[in-house]
Amino acid sequence: MYVVTLIANPERANLTPVLAAQTATKLGVQDVSWLCESTACDIFIPSARHPVEIELLWEDLQKQEIDLVVQPVNGRRKKILLADMDSTMIQQECIDELAIEVGVGAHVAGITARAMNGELDFDEALIERVGLMKGLDSAVIQTVLDTRIDLMPGGAKLLATMKANGAYAALVSGGFTDFTQAIAVKLGFDENRANTLLHKDGSLTGKVKMPILGREAKVDALNQITTKLGLSADDVIAVGDGANDLGMLALAGCGVALHAKPVVAAQCDVRLNFADLTGLLYVQGYKQSDFVFPKTVSES
Repeated sequence: MYVVTLIANPERANLTPVLAAQTATKLGVQDVSWLCESTACDIFIPSARHPVEIELLWEDLQKQEIDLVVQPVNGRRKKILLADMDSTMIQQECIDELAIEVGVGAHVAGITARAMNGELDFDEALIERVGLMKGLDSAVIQTVLDTRIDLMPGGAKLLATMKANGAYAALVSGGFTDFTQAIAVKLGFDENRANTLLHKDGSLTGKVKMPILGREAKVDALNQITTKLGLSADDVIAVGDGANDLGMLALAGCGVALHAKPVVAAQCDVRLNFADLTGLLYVQGYKQSDFVFPKTVSES
C-alpha cells in the first residue's frame, strides 16, 4: 500500500476538496483522508504508479502551489529528525548575515548561493567566506542572533510534535556552532553539530576549526546517531536545502528537499516547494489535531 500526500502552504490553505477529489480520481481511487482541512490530505493507492505519471501529476499540482509526496505506508512515521539549519530551520544564511556587518554581504551571499547549489567546493567556499570575517567583533554574533535570525515557519511545531512522540532530533549544519547551539536550545534539539569559528581577543580570526564539517559530516552524523540509538537509516527523516545535504537526504528513509536549490530538488523524491516545516509532519501521517504547539517559541 502506498500513500500520496498533498500539502499546501498553511498560509494559503488552498487545497480544496474538489482538487483533492480530482487527484484521487486520476490515481484510480475515490477516498480522501484529510490531515488538515484545506492544507493536507492523504490518498491511499494499492501500488506505486508509473514514475512518469506521478511526475506529470506533480507538475500540474505545482502550478497550483500544492506539493505532492508518494511513499509506502509502512514506516512513514520516523524516529529521528536530522535537520540542516541555514535556510531550513532558520530563514537566513548566518554567514551572509555576518558578512553584512563587514560590508561584503552581497559578495558573500553570491558565494553561498553557488556553494549551496553545488557549483563550488564546499570547503574552499567556506574558508574563503570565513576569511572575510577576520577582525569582526565576536559580540556581533549575538546581535545577529537577536535581531536578524528568524525561525522557519512550522519548525517549532515539527520539533515539539516529533519529540512528544518519542523522536530524537539533531541539528547538523555546515554553518557554525555559535548559531546552532542557540537554535538547538530554542527549538529543543537533542544535539547539534556544526563548524567552529575561531575567536581571539574578542574578535573572529578569519579561520575555522579543522576539519570542516561538510557533506560527509552530515552522513557521518546520520550513521553515528542511528548506531547510538540502535536504529537504522530507514528510521530517519532528514531535511535540507543545499548540495552539502544531498548525502544525508539520499541515505535517510525519508529525505526532504525543503524549498531547495535546483541541484538538490532534482535529486530528491520528496520535494516541498510550498509547504512549511509542518509539511514534514503531514508526510509522516500526523494530523493537525496531533500537533503539539509550543508556547514559548516565536517563529517570526
